[in-house]
Amino acid sequence: MSSHPLSIDLGIHRVLSAIDFSSSSIKALNHAIEIARSYGAKFYLVHVVSSIGYVMVGADAVVSAMDTASEELQHLEQRLSRTGALAGIPHEMLVCQGTVWQQLERVISEHQIDLIVLGTQGKTGLRKLALGSVAEAVFHGAACPVLTVGPCAAADPPLHAKLSHILYPTDLSPESDRAAAYAVSLAQEHGARLTVLHVLEKGQAAQIGDHEHQFTTRFRQLISTGTPPDWSYQREVGLADQSILGLAKERQVGLIVLGLRPRRYLVNPQSWLHAYKIASEACCPVLTVRCGLGHRAS
Repeated sequence: MSSHPLSIDLGIHRVLSAIDFSSSSIKALNHAIEIARSYGAKFYLVHVVSSIGYVMVGADAVVSAMDTASEELQHLEQRLSRTGALAGIPHEMLVCQGTVWQQLERVISEHQIDLIVLGTQGKTGLRKLALGSVAEAVFHGAACPVLTVGPCAAADPPLHAKLSHILYPTDLSPESDRAAAYAVSLAQEHGARLTVLHVLEKGQAAQIGDHEHQFTTRFRQLISTGTPPDWSYQREVGLADQSILGLAKERQVGLIVLGLRPRRYLVNPQSWLHAYKIASEACCPVLTVRCGLGHRAS
């Protein structure tokens, strides 16, 4: 047992990527495969034939859609095998039928998925976020960490999913410490630089110094085991999403780690909107970690 209750053994043994054969889901697929290779994990690629569009046309159309999807997935598997992308990676290709999130949730539970990797569609219209309905449902509902790969992120992941710089934005609350544990574990594992960022927005309490001191104390305890990462703390004043996205781009960050508290516990409902915007528009993948949830043993 680790001496710190929040130490995270990443233990990524099962990685899932959902695919709808769009360019955004193919990009996410590439990242998921490299992560599975890096961790020696089993890889699951899942396509769900939504029953919604076939309610009026009958069961035969659903069967036909399932057959077509199975053929497409088989052809994709063959292409990936020919290029060597799947070499040495245990994997399963699954086609399901029903409500997309319900089917994904079932697969996640049955196969004890440790990490979900999804593509996002970016934004459409004035400040409107469009992760895509499936990505948004997973973003809301998944208990395990979710890695989102947006349209601005590189199409090709770094070799062996290697990270050199990680950005961890925090609201300084104890509830966000689980995400901090992931950020620290990843930084230690990759030998990556870790930037801890707090964005002070207008109207926030003036006692920020006390919160920073308490956070720093907890954070130093968190990094007291293992090899301490090369880390720095930075405070900025402005809008949270803009500051995070701007710093990630300026520093050429390879990963953003975001903590998400259950919506019912959020004092500030804007937090989820910030998270949507960051996941959709970041120049790198974004790992979202549910806070206030226990980490399942692998």
